Amino acid sequence: MNFALSTNWNVRRHEAGEALVDEILALGFDALELGYHTTEELAAGVLRRVQSGAVRVDSIHAYCPVPVGAPHGYPELYLLASLDEDERAMASILIGRTLTFAASMGARAVVLHAGRIFLNSFFGELHTRTLVGALAEEGALEGPRYQRLLAKALRRRTARVSKYYDGFCLSLDALLPKFEKAGVVLCLENLPSVEAFPDEQEMLMLKRRFDTPSLAYWHDMGHGQVRENLGWIRHEETARELLPVTRGIHIHDALPLMSDHLPPGKGMIDFAAFAFYGADEVIKVFEPSPEVTPDELRESLQFVREKWS
Repeated sequence: MNFALSTNWNVRRHEAGEALVDEILALGFDALELGYHTTEELAAGVLRRVQSGAVRVDSIHAYCPVPVGAPHGYPELYLLASLDEDERAMASILIGRTLTFAASMGARAVVLHAGRIFLNSFFGELHTRTLVGALAEEGALEGPRYQRLLAKALRRRTARVSKYYDGFCLSLDALLPKFEKAGVVLCLENLPSVEAFPDEQEMLMLKRRFDTPSLAYWHDMGHGQVRENLGWIRHEETARELLPVTRGIHIHDALPLMSDHLPPGKGMIDFAAFAFYGADEVIKVFEPSPEVTPDELRESLQFVREKWS
């Protein structure tokens, strides 16, 4: 099994891409995911390491490198699943730029936060934080206020999703031929919010609509556990259902309710139950918080290898 590490873990500690790569390789990882905090300057050094054969880049997390004029890296600078045509156009431009960068690095996949279905109305705010607050206050998924708010959020989301879906598909009609030509897969990541698009069933709908290997699902394990903690999915069951359309995974652990990006083995995820990922050809990327220490990363890498061997 080969494992990559997201450069979001150590990107802020380095001024040279070569040093960034060397630190990751010294921990026992085989490859990189270039995260959305990667600058042009760091990318130049990483490319030199790639060209020398020292390292492989498996995936790129959009938008990467950090777009010119952006104050810092951010994966939702523009949303491809947006009701605003200008925003979708800007997202398409930056995704195209990320694709060109991915091809130059020899990456196999681009990971994207596709968008959000905003649930607020004139009568008040409604979002994931509203739900989390109610759940924390009541202390149980069965709490009446939480269930009432969740049902309201899902009804509102269902009523609004078709417009987002249609605009998103128009953008994919133009983008996916470019990914097919480049031999790179556009991967849509699951996110830990009720607003996130696509959800699990919408991802399957998109795969039926776009019958191409250049569009796939990216399963973030920490985000999946958060979604289970909030009562929206059964994590292992959902991961197995989506495995046929999954191209890659983010590996990190989580604790209730929404504490994620922990080193595997330090949270509540039963990694042995996800050993099917070890036997599969999915791209495997550790995505820990920058606060995770190098020793914790070495231990968690060994932990996952043992659970999935």
